[in-house]
Amino acid sequence: MENKSPQRVIGADAQGASGSYAMLPSERHAALALALIFGIRMFGLFIILPVFSLYADQYPSSTPLLIGLAIGIYGLLQALLQIPFGMMSDRIGRKPVIAAGFVLFAIGSVIAALSDDIYGVILGRAMQGAGAVASAIMALAADLTREEQRTKMMATLGASIGVAFIVSLVVGPLLVQWMGLSDLFWLTAVAAVLGLLVLYKVVPTPARSCQSGDTKPSWPRMKALLRDPQLLRLDVGIFVLHFMVSATFLAVPLSIMGAGMPGDEHWKLYLPALMLSIAVMVPLIILAEKYGHLRRVFLLAIMGLLVSYLIFWRGYTGHSVWLLFVGITVFFSFFNTMEAMLPSLVSKLAPVEGKGSAMGVYSTSQFLGAFCGGVIGGWIYVHYGPGGLYLAMALIAVAWWLVAYGMQNPHGFKTQLVKVGKLEPGQANELASLYAKLSGVREAVVVADEGVAYLRVDKRRFDQESLKTVSLQNS
Repeated sequence: MENKSPQRVIGADAQGASGSYAMLPSERHAALALALIFGIRMFGLFIILPVFSLYADQYPSSTPLLIGLAIGIYGLLQALLQIPFGMMSDRIGRKPVIAAGFVLFAIGSVIAALSDDIYGVILGRAMQGAGAVASAIMALAADLTREEQRTKMMATLGASIGVAFIVSLVVGPLLVQWMGLSDLFWLTAVAAVLGLLVLYKVVPTPARSCQSGDTKPSWPRMKALLRDPQLLRLDVGIFVLHFMVSATFLAVPLSIMGAGMPGDEHWKLYLPALMLSIAVMVPLIILAEKYGHLRRVFLLAIMGLLVSYLIFWRGYTGHSVWLLFVGITVFFSFFNTMEAMLPSLVSKLAPVEGKGSAMGVYSTSQFLGAFCGGVIGGWIYVHYGPGGLYLAMALIAVAWWLVAYGMQNPHGFKTQLVKVGKLEPGQANELASLYAKLSGVREAVVVADEGVAYLRVDKRRFDQESLKTVSLQNS
């Protein structure tokens, strides 16, 4: 049960900022170590994406539907178990739970490596997903950083997922030249062991485990967040985005092979496509974050994904490797843009004391999208082939654009965290009222038993020095 009693006051003035303090060396060390942990795990999940549909027919009883299930089944277990794993880490500690997750991941990898049929691979992939440690890793990240540095820490973890995705798309087709699918699963088992070593040899052990309101998921808060139309648009967005990824990599590798390029050469398309996509993504992110065009870039990215599927469809029907390369480049450009933007948008639009809960809903939507994309994508492939799958994805992109059209543009919103010391509820309410009166403060929440104030402020109007005035009044 939630035992926090945040005192919320909405300021009548404006909106967001954050502390400008640099990360301590210990915090940078923790960020890099945890990013490595996250990256190792996601690399193990992603590495089969570009090659599995090409070689899965070696397993008896293999069908496109079952191949899609094998690709996406990890997402279902991740969605179901990540919040329970996070809660367990509050009780018994972060590292034991993360270690248990890596052990489950290794067991799943071994099961998949030893399997002689597609059903064994599906079981192994499900076991890989059962080690749902994302929430526990985020909680450990919170333990190892000050509140004002948490955004940087979470951004580092998010970047590690993108790097793992890029590396897996290039390395998977390269490695499959020298090893079979079963060997790739053995490699992921080795990666799990490496993750355990990094966890206990490199990642610092926190002196205490904190349960901060901006990182810890809460079931009551999640119910309220599910009724927020702006956050729901983002949850739908990450669901659709990862639905598309699972479905796309069921069909694209087979389309490339059908156009005449052997599977062990697909990296020659993926690598330059990824490099070109970065050249597109970076200006778009700068345009969105620095110049305040988040909504426009968001809608543009959805349209870009729609265009990529039309190019895929034309490349498939025309058996054109060149068009498929263009489609991959366009897809990666806007997929990577969305992958970077969506967590930032959730952070900006979520209630200041409910970011952990908002990210819990967001992450669950992401993993469910990966699962549904594999299963439904496999079903579409069976009945309508790759061409039908590409057109179905294009229609989904149109529906997504219509859902996203009404979103707000949250440029300028940031969160300022202030340590205020333990307070009585009445004192917290009074302090929240004082903060809400400051110029540029949109929302002020003081959590009495955490001793922390969460302020949503406008970085263009908020004066950091004004906090001292409130501190003096409160002292």
